Amino acid sequence: MASTTAKVSQESKNNISFTSVKSLAESPELTSILSSYTFNTNPDDEIVADPDVVNDPIPIIDYSLLVTGTPDQRAKTIHDIDKACEHWGFFMLINHSISKSLMEKMVDQVFAFFNLKEEEKQEYAGKNVIDPLRYGTSFNASVDKVLFWRDFLKILVHPEFHSPDKPLGIHLQSTAEDHGKWEGNY
Repeated sequence: MASTTAKVSQESKNNISFTSVKSLAESPELTSILSSYTFNTNPDDEIVADPDVVNDPIPIIDYSLLVTGTPDQRAKTIHDIDKACEHWGFFMLINHSISKSLMEKMVDQVFAFFNLKEEEKQEYAGKNVIDPLRYGTSFNASVDKVLFWRDFLKILVHPEFHSPDKPLGIHLQSTAEDHGKWEGNY
């Protein structure tokens, strides 16, 4: 455990590298959550929740209304997206015309990326939050006081499609292009 803790602390400060959450979670040395991944709140802080929002279902956005709806429907959909992002931080998108097979293939290929050896994934550990292709565990591990308990792969696809070339056989761009879904409507 000590070696894992030291590696995370030292490397995060030096912005050299980081240990992925996946490798930490799978490590037999891990017996507790590292302090760099815990957020301590002030016990005197009151947690305030809007009762109307707490019981609401996850927002659902109908993409088809943005592209084929009336001006009023488009305006309402844009307002709904704004509200969903402000209150929830995410939403479920329906009627986007992306096939289930394409979504499944993309998920399979991303899983293949996350199953690479740590050293191979580190090749994509971006130094800058605006890098178009970036692997990481936090927005900026060298600055953030608390790291997120997650790993991510950020891929910008517009105006240019960026894709990792590992593992061999990963073809996120060709998968998307084969299905004809990257035609400028992002």
